[in-house]
Amino acid sequence: MRITQQEFDQFCQFLEQACGILLAKHKQYLVESRLSKILIDGQFDSLGQLVLTLERPGNSLLKEQVINAMTTNETLWFRDIHPYEILKDKLLPELAEKQAGTQRLKVWSAACSTGQEPYSISMIIDEFKDQNPAAFRLGEEIIATDISTRVLEQARLAEYEMLALGRGLSQDRLKKFFVPGKHDGWSLLPKIKKRVTFREMNLLGAYTGIGPCDIVFCRNVLIYFSSERKREILTKIHKTLKPGGYLLLGASESIGELNNLFEMVHCRPGIIYKAK
Repeated sequence: MRITQQEFDQFCQFLEQACGILLAKHKQYLVESRLSKILIDGQFDSLGQLVLTLERPGNSLLKEQVINAMTTNETLWFRDIHPYEILKDKLLPELAEKQAGTQRLKVWSAACSTGQEPYSISMIIDEFKDQNPAAFRLGEEIIATDISTRVLEQARLAEYEMLALGRGLSQDRLKKFFVPGKHDGWSLLPKIKKRVTFREMNLLGAYTGIGPCDIVFCRNVLIYFSSERKREILTKIHKTLKPGGYLLLGASESIGELNNLFEMVHCRPGIIYKAK
């Protein structure tokens, strides 16, 4: 089904209002390919008719299906590696000494996709605790959120095919943290899985129950938002962080002009941001 420029513009407006995703003008083909099944199954005559239906009350399931279809879920284990080295070598030792067994470690993985990021964080924590048994005696909690219900269902299972495991996961960690599962897949060990709680959440909505956090991973997601939305999200993330807590962004992302909220910390390699 071909879509008109007007229909594409209307859909882009809906998508940004619904979840903040800003589609480039040349992404019309993406809308056509990702929504074709929804248009056919729902017997919609046009994209315009779909948008009109989405804007009416009582269509939350259809809205969820559209957002699931349009959400990009590119992910891998230990993505870009530097953030995880910073976590293990700098942040965890600093927080373990600072808390001295008086507080529970709390980490938020925003836009967690199918679980590779929060589970990678849990593995790093496990490796750190192997070397520092007295650290975080009150335990650790990783909250992992995403707007897509589809990827959250996959993440909660914590079962992955070898193709997915081959993207960033070393053989040593595969042997250490996984056991053979169903259908030629591999299942994550319960001790890694139990630290992580998954929740559906829109970054444009309320952050109820998220903070106060010691560390926030919000990586490779702000690139999909407008400058105004980025400021809004970063300001709300700051409110979830404890004073002196840390924010880790993607390699191509920054805090922009929010120097009043965050202090840039050079880790060589890598940059992180400390909440003021």
